[in-house]
This record gives sequence, structure tokens and C-alpha cells, in this order.
Amino acid sequence: MINIKEIEAANKLIDLALNEDVGTGDITTDNLIPSAMRKTAYMIAKSEGVIAGLEVAKMVFKKLDSTLLWKPEVKDGTFVKKGTVIVRFEAGYRAILTGERTALNFLQRMCGIATQSARCVEAVADYKCVILDTRKTLPGFRLLDKYAVKTGGATNHRIGLFDMIMIKDNHIKIAGGIKPAVHQIRKKITPFIKIEVETTNLEQVKEAMEAGADIIMLDNMDNETMIQAVRIINGKAKTEASGNMTKERLSEVAATGVDFISMGDLTHSVKAMDISQRIG
Repeated sequence: MINIKEIEAANKLIDLALNEDVGTGDITTDNLIPSAMRKTAYMIAKSEGVIAGLEVAKMVFKKLDSTLLWKPEVKDGTFVKKGTVIVRFEAGYRAILTGERTALNFLQRMCGIATQSARCVEAVADYKCVILDTRKTLPGFRLLDKYAVKTGGATNHRIGLFDMIMIKDNHIKIAGGIKPAVHQIRKKITPFIKIEVETTNLEQVKEAMEAGADIIMLDNMDNETMIQAVRIINGKAKTEASGNMTKERLSEVAATGVDFISMGDLTHSVKAMDISQRIG
């Protein structure tokens, strides 16, 4: 279920999107459709996928017509086949037409992310590893993108720069190594904040272990190197495979024994799910 912070983020985005699309008014609809006319409409899946974002689509129409009657036929997280009716609703005809594109833009993107997430989770179903998202989200859409990831069954990594330590190559260079970077940060944060270190070779893996990293990222390593890294770490830290992860690679990467696989592909290059709105 969508939470308060996600609803707040959606509200801001919807206001921005409606202002962008409607501006001073829908001059086609407003000059052709009587203001008092009401209609029923429905949304239908034109391709199969996982539904996410129904509440956000509802919020679009609700801003245009407070008397909206909204009757979902499925819930977020439901896998639907082509031809499935997703939701039926009733509102002023002007609101239905004016809000259509904005509502679909949100819904189709979120369903696309949920669908891609579900497919990737399915690809590693035989292994212990968890599929994580990244910060490669559409700017401003972070919380909605990550809500869609959760809805598809994958797991959110850090939300932003503020909720977890991620020591990457440039941090390591300026600190003079992995150990100095980890030790410097440990002195300044609470013990409840996890520290993750990006590594690109086995020597760095060993250094991250010795430094006491909570999570060790195995960045752009080949499968054999990851297998060795997992053996070296031996459960003393969590392991995360990252870098150019595609759905096709997932099962073989999961077989290396890593705990997590992070994928920017869940959100940065999402293919929107095909959904259509119809009257009647």
C-alpha cells in the first residue's frame, strides 16, 4: 500500500504535471464538452504486466473532480494479462478527458517498473539473493519509482544520500584507502547506519573486510571473481553484485552466492506498460 511520504510526493508531481499539461485550461475539451456532463470510463491493459500506481492515477482525476467515483478491478501488485480491465470510474466528462494523459503517464511508468522488477525477481527465485534498486530514478520521481519496485517484489536499497553510507572510488582516493575511509566515517556516525564499500578487485575486498564494512559491493566483476570474493568474505559481510546487470545475467550472478544484486535497469530505462483509457 502506498504510504504517506509517497502520497505527498505524488501530490507535488501531479500538481506539476497538470500545470504543465493543462496550463490555463483544456481549450479543446472545455469548448466542446458541457460542464455538467458526467461519464463512466475504464482503463484496460493492452499488454501483460504488474499493476502499480492506481492510487496515483486516482489522485489525478480527484484533483480535477472531487466527486470522482473510483472502482479498481485489481490491486497494485496484481499480474494482469492483456485485455484485463484495471479500473472503472465515473466523473465529470471534462475531468475524464483532461486528466487522461497525466494519469496514464504516471500509471504506465509505474506499471512498467513493477513489471520489470517482478521479472527480475522471478529470474533469481531459485537462489537466496535479493534484487535491489538504485538511485538511477527519474529526478523527482524517486519515491514513486521505488514504490513501483517494491510493488513488483524487488527491494529498495537506500532512498538517497542521507540514509546509508556508500564509499565509492572517489571517496576512497581522497581518504587514502578503504580502511582510512571506513574508520573516519565510523567515528562520525551512529552504529545504526550501515556502511557499504565499493570494490573492484579481490585486494579491495580483503581491505573492506578488514575495515569492518557491513556490505561489500562487487562492482563490475566477472562471475569467477565474484565466486572468489564470496568465499573470501565467508558471511562476515553482506555482498552486493553491481554493474551492468541485465535480466539475462541474473541467474548466473545469483549462482555466485552473492546476497544482493543491484540493478539500475529497474528504473532508469523502464519500458512503460501499455494501458488505454476508454469511455463507457
